[in-house]
Amino acid sequence: EQARQELGVQNIHVPPAGISRLWSDIPPEPENIREILVPVLSWIDTSLRPGDFLLVQGDFGACHLVLEHVTGSGIIPVYSTTRREAQEQHLEDGTVHLLHTFRHVRFRRYGR
Repeated sequence: EQARQELGVQNIHVPPAGISRLWSDIPPEPENIREILVPVLSWIDTSLRPGDFLLVQGDFGACHLVLEHVTGSGIIPVYSTTRREAQEQHLEDGTVHLLHTFRHVRFRRYGR
């Protein structure tokens, strides 16, 4: 709702489950992830049009490649800003348990 009100988003495109899984689990081992992202970039090319908003957040390298891909296409990349809160619990065995809470604040266009 906030994206609709603040950014004027008309339609929210949700990627299919396979694309979402791929995006959320980009392996850390490969030196180059361009080939891994081919299905994501193909989905963007076939599903979004100039003026559409695209939520781009996650693996930094993957975000960079997607932003590079959509630059000049008229697709509007945005990301979510969050307020982060952390609680530490020092356990008897010397380990530290961290609890992180992320609270959405707003959407922001890249480059602003």
